Amino acid sequence: MNVNKLFDKALKLQPLSQEEGLILYTKASTSDLMFAAHELRKLHVPGNKVTWQIDRNVNITNVCISACKFCNFHCGLQSDNAFITSIAEYKLKIEELEKYGGNQLLLQGGLHPKLGLDFYENLFRELKSMYPNINLHALGPPEVAFIARKEGLTYRQVLERMVDAGLDSLPGAGAEILVDRVRKSISPGKPDTKAWLNVMAEAHKMNLVTSATMMIGHIETFDERIEHLIKLRDLQSRKPEDTHGFLNFIVWTFQDEGTKLQREGISANVSPEEYIRTIAICRIMLNNITNIQASWLTVGIDTAQLCLHSGANDFGSIMIEENVVSSAGARYKMDAYGIQKAIVEAGFEPQLRNQRYEFIALPDCEYSRVYNVDELK
Repeated sequence: MNVNKLFDKALKLQPLSQEEGLILYTKASTSDLMFAAHELRKLHVPGNKVTWQIDRNVNITNVCISACKFCNFHCGLQSDNAFITSIAEYKLKIEELEKYGGNQLLLQGGLHPKLGLDFYENLFRELKSMYPNINLHALGPPEVAFIARKEGLTYRQVLERMVDAGLDSLPGAGAEILVDRVRKSISPGKPDTKAWLNVMAEAHKMNLVTSATMMIGHIETFDERIEHLIKLRDLQSRKPEDTHGFLNFIVWTFQDEGTKLQREGISANVSPEEYIRTIAICRIMLNNITNIQASWLTVGIDTAQLCLHSGANDFGSIMIEENVVSSAGARYKMDAYGIQKAIVEAGFEPQLRNQRYEFIALPDCEYSRVYNVDELK
C-alpha cells in the first residue's frame, strides 16, 4: 500500500483503517509523519496558539482494588498508608490552587470498596458550596462503572447524580489501552474496554465535556495502539450532534520505577522519537478529535516541544500536584512561567484555557507570576 496515498487520504480528513494506520506508523519516515500531522493540526486548530492550563490533581483516596501493575500509589483498605482526603485538606489545596491562578480540580479516585455514590455526591456538593467557581474535572469511566455496579444503577443514573452534585467534566482516566488482552494483564480489577466506552457514550449523550487518554510503552503492540485510536474515533463519530464529546486526547508514557510491571521484566521503552511518531499518528488517525496534548510530564519538555510540530496543539497543565506517575519515576516540573516559555521557544504563542478549551485571561496570581508573551521572547 502506497504511503503517499495514505497521507493524501489522511489530509482529506478521511478515516484510515487499522491496517492503513499501522502501515503509516511502522513504515513512514518520522519527518513525513511530523509534516502530515502538523498540516492536520493546522486544519483542526488554525493559527499559532498552543493552549495550556492551571489546575491541581488531587487524589480523593489511595485505596484501590484495581491492582494496576503500573501504579505504585494505590494500597489496600487495611494498609497503614491508606487515606481519604479530608475537607480541611481540600480547603488548603484549593486555596493554594487559587493563589496560582487556577480554578480546576482534577479529582482522581480509585476503586475504593467502601465508598458509594453518596460519598461522591456529598463531596462534590460540599466543595461546590465552599468554592462555587471551582471546576470539578473528576473521576473517570472506571470509577463510574465500579460505582454503578456497586449501587445497582446504570451508568447514566450515576453520571446524572454526579452532575447534579457538581461534576463539571469527565476525564479520560483509566483507558490505558482499550484492548482487553492488555487490560486483563496490567489492570486486572478495572472495568473492561466495553464498560469504559459505554460510560463515555452516556457522558456524550449528556453533553458532558470529556477527554480521552492512552498509556504506551508497556506490553501493548503497535497494532493495539492503532486499535485503541480507532475505538475512540468511532465513539466520537457516534456522539450526538452539537455535543462536546472528546475535547482532547492525551498520550502519556508508562513510568516503570518500582512498579509490578518492572518486577515482571517490563521496562519503560518509549524513546523520544517513538513518542513523537505516536503523537503524529494520533493526529492522523483521530480525524474527529480537535485537540491533541503532549505529555511533557512523562516525556520531558524538549520532546514535548517537538510534538508541537508533530500534531499536538496543547501543552497540558502546570500540574501543581500529581502523585501517580510521579511515584513511578516522572520527575519533570514546570510553573506558569516555564510552560509559557517552553511554548514560545518552540515557536508558538501560549494561550491559557479552561477545560472547555475556551480562552481565558492570564490571572494576576500570588505564587507564580504569569508572564506575557512579549516578555518571553
